[in-house]
Amino acid sequence: MEFRSLSVILLLTVLIHSGQTARPKATVTIHPANPVFIGETVTLTCHIGSRHHWQYDWFKNSKPLSEAQWRKEYTISNVAASHRGAYTCKGRQSTQPRYSETSDAVTLTVPGKPTPTVRVDPQSSVYTGDTVTLTCEVESTGWEFLWYKDPLQPQSPVGKETNTVRVTVSHAGTTEFKCEARRKNYFYDGSYQHYDGYDYDYSNNRYVYYYDYNTQTSAPAVITVTARPKATVTIHPASPVFIGETVTLTCHIGSGHHWQYDWVKDSKPLSEAQQSKEYTISNVAASHRGVYTCNGTQSTQPRYSETSDAVTLTVSEKPKPELTSSHKGAALIGNPVVLYCKLDQSAGWRFYWSKHTQSPENETKPETHSYTISSVSVSDGGQYWCRAGRGTPVYYTHYSDALWINVTGTTRSDSLTVSPSRAQHFSAGSLSLSCEGQSDSTGWRVRRYTHSEKVSNCSSGLGSVTGSTCNISSLSTSHTGVYWCESESGESSNPVNITVTNGAVILDSPVHPVTEGDPLTLRCLYRDPKPSNLTAEFYKDGSLLQTQTTGEMTIRTVSKSDEGLYHCKHPEKGESPQSWISVRGSDSKTVILAVSVVLSLVLILIIILGLFWCYKKKKGDQQNTNQTPDQSQSPGSTQLQTDSGPEPGDLTYAEIDLKDKKKPKKTQDKLLEDDSAGGSGDLTYAQVKTKKKKSRGKATPSTEVTYSQIAMKSLKQDSKDSGPEPGDVIYAQIDLKEKKKPKKTQNKLRGGKSREEADTVYSELKN
Repeated sequence: MEFRSLSVILLLTVLIHSGQTARPKATVTIHPANPVFIGETVTLTCHIGSRHHWQYDWFKNSKPLSEAQWRKEYTISNVAASHRGAYTCKGRQSTQPRYSETSDAVTLTVPGKPTPTVRVDPQSSVYTGDTVTLTCEVESTGWEFLWYKDPLQPQSPVGKETNTVRVTVSHAGTTEFKCEARRKNYFYDGSYQHYDGYDYDYSNNRYVYYYDYNTQTSAPAVITVTARPKATVTIHPASPVFIGETVTLTCHIGSGHHWQYDWVKDSKPLSEAQQSKEYTISNVAASHRGVYTCNGTQSTQPRYSETSDAVTLTVSEKPKPELTSSHKGAALIGNPVVLYCKLDQSAGWRFYWSKHTQSPENETKPETHSYTISSVSVSDGGQYWCRAGRGTPVYYTHYSDALWINVTGTTRSDSLTVSPSRAQHFSAGSLSLSCEGQSDSTGWRVRRYTHSEKVSNCSSGLGSVTGSTCNISSLSTSHTGVYWCESESGESSNPVNITVTNGAVILDSPVHPVTEGDPLTLRCLYRDPKPSNLTAEFYKDGSLLQTQTTGEMTIRTVSKSDEGLYHCKHPEKGESPQSWISVRGSDSKTVILAVSVVLSLVLILIIILGLFWCYKKKKGDQQNTNQTPDQSQSPGSTQLQTDSGPEPGDLTYAEIDLKDKKKPKKTQDKLLEDDSAGGSGDLTYAQVKTKKKKSRGKATPSTEVTYSQIAMKSLKQDSKDSGPEPGDVIYAQIDLKEKKKPKKTQNKLRGGKSREEADTVYSELKN
């Protein structure tokens, strides 16, 4: 037992002193790393150490690999499935140690060419401006990556050597992303002719060549991007706003989300408006001028909105409107006058009108920028103002400067002549406006007023002038306005409204007012080509009146109720502009009134004559019973002087003498001489002029005049009785005169006195 132990110790001692060490063991590496894909180039290297010159033996599946003998590196240029297997190697040399230990086996895996996949994070809803992470996943390592986006163009958002990219989506819609992986396949002996590049192998002090091996392209990863809601800012009332006004800025992002709002003014957070959708400034000052934006945030997707475009809040001084009139100079009684309150500011204003005094309590509130007096009278004259207001509570502008409206009774029967004679015209057409119809056309000219200009005349670019006629050869919408004739002395004709349109339809309506009782025909006219279907609808004040297949409608007898705004509409061509049709009173009313007055006076006269005739007859009968026959014709008796029949111009008197028999005759004679005295002896004439209609229905003055005179005189000047006394004389005169009046009839007036000698008061009533 002791001998054996001693033997082992001696053996170990010999071995230690002899210098023997552990035998080196080979190892096999694969480049690129496993797995290696079909078509790649792979290099297997046998590592034993660098202090010995080894020769290498290769084994595949435990069988010698003759094509790889003696080589440290075994390169397969075009890997195929047949190269799969377990590889080992070992080394041998002529010196000690004579051989190495065999390496552990490494398995070469050869799958098919790989196809990477793309993973998208996040997978939830994506909005413009969001950042999305894309990851390209492929087997094994050592790859670099190429990214493709629609259309398939190489993309490299963050570099080619990473499989992860971050993309900020900027456009709504659907976008596809694809990826592809590649890696270098090295070879050392140069036997592979095609190569993409070379690197220097510092560990072996040599150049190594490579070509790129690409995987398949991945299936597309589809990203659906929803447009991120964008905030918008509105200002109410619209900018500019005015010092002292109340203004509200509202941030609109849309419905369906619970937003919190952030406001920014001039790029600085507006702390007093944070979290609120509306920012209201109750008393605007100059300091509130600036640029405003807003955006929204919330806890759900989308977590924020896009910032609104900037809006500028302009703060101006309180405005003052300009008040103008459609009429220059004195307005004629019966003519229309339109006042315009011009405010060159933003919308939303209502207009208020004052007359004689700036009194809010007495303001007229049509709430439009124009105020129309359809038929001006003397009472319409005076001083006018206007102002505008908007908002709640109402913010008012300054009052305009005062505008005086002077009204004159001087009228002209003549008016502006328009050819073609209608209120509406097509653009590019021609128009003639003439003042030649005035009784004295010298010094008259055509004038106009439009909303875009002040008063101008024909020579101011309107058209060409020939005498008192203005010719416009090519109409445009800028010619729309009010036109009239005006003399050098300031007299004006009745104004007319002219409308010029670029549309395809106009209404043929009269340019001047229509007389009550006359017929009125309206037509729909068309720009070429004329439609084959002429059916048209006619409207008054926005309501349908008639539908006519002929394209025209007729009102047989016009009345004041027919006055209003008219237009027509064609189912294919469209509708015309609106035009106002005015209706003026008929002269026949004046005739009826005059006849009624005359008949009433005649009836009263007949009744009075009848009553007094009965009275005188009864008294005469009583006198006949008490008198001798020669007393019946005394100077105090009743006389009725008449000719055989009244002629035109004759005067017919009916004299009733209720005087006492004992009255001196001279007192009766004095009765007719005392016309100029006051009291009950005054004479009053009521004169009514009547007019006859022409064949066309227009009235013309008649030369006939009817007077009705009732005169009551008392012979007793100091009498207090109101009733007639005996001796009072009542005259009822009806004068049907013509231009030629029989002289002898005139001389009969009042006991031979002529009309010129009698002082008489006339009260004249004119239509």
